[in-house]
Amino acid sequence: MEKGIILDFIKLVLGIAILVKGADLLITGASGLARRIGIPEFVIGLTLVAFGTSLPELTVNVHASLEGASEITLGNVIGSNIANILLILGIAGLIRPLSIHRTFVKKEIPLNFLSILVLFAMVGDRILDHAPSAFVSRSEGLVLITTFVGYLYFLAAFLERNTVDDGTPKLGYVKGGFLILLGLAGLIFGANWTVSGGVNLALALGVSQVIVGLFMIAVGTSLPELLTSAVAAYRGNSDIALGNVAGSNIFNVSLVLGASALVNPIPVPERAFKDLTLLFVATFVLFISNYTGSRYTVSRWEAGIFLLIYIAYAIYSWYMEFVG
Repeated sequence: MEKGIILDFIKLVLGIAILVKGADLLITGASGLARRIGIPEFVIGLTLVAFGTSLPELTVNVHASLEGASEITLGNVIGSNIANILLILGIAGLIRPLSIHRTFVKKEIPLNFLSILVLFAMVGDRILDHAPSAFVSRSEGLVLITTFVGYLYFLAAFLERNTVDDGTPKLGYVKGGFLILLGLAGLIFGANWTVSGGVNLALALGVSQVIVGLFMIAVGTSLPELLTSAVAAYRGNSDIALGNVAGSNIFNVSLVLGASALVNPIPVPERAFKDLTLLFVATFVLFISNYTGSRYTVSRWEAGIFLLIYIAYAIYSWYMEFVG
């Protein structure tokens, strides 16, 4: 038994490492190609980087649905989005205060609020319809995919108005395409190992799949966002850090959850409303941080508050799982 646990843990760690490297290669290739056609940093963070760093969640969740481990799916999406705001922006903001683009406040945060409200409605079968159980159905998955297509249309219009030549390094089409394909391959293999290792660990250690999805896999698949945003903050590219988080959260709800629900209906755990409420609160805290202290800036003390909220949430969730 102990040997099996060690092997599953190694598999989980290696899977996450491959996911991170795969996402890094994909982002490098996609960003280099994007700069060739003159896309500014905020738009790169909002689109290609956000999409690239959301691919681990997409591959893990779709694979989990195919393997019949759908309980991981919803926890992974909600947990990743919470980690993106509280953990990732918290760490990035401690490294260097983040200047917030006005487009982020006026368009991306409202879109994040809207996606959370839509998700509230979809997981509320027990409350709204007094149903004995709750699922994110295939038809709701189709609605989410349609929302994702609409979001892409919005981004395409935004890109058309904001194409510039900023003189930053560009990649050739062959090299960029090779890095993208190599990154995608890493994401696929990494997803396989991450899901199988995580599920086996959950069963062996008596931890529910919901908690594994909400923390272990959610934080693991959010590592690309964490690394990207932390490096961007260190280099003073806060537009990439913020665009990455905002875009990733919308992609996670619309594309990742939608695609997973199309594969198999996703069961909704009883704690989903609590976790969604925290995600709503985290998004609201990010919104009001634009108007406290330095305007349109996440300061270091605000980033510290983000981190403290996340740590308190993690401790509470693990306490309720094992003691409550």
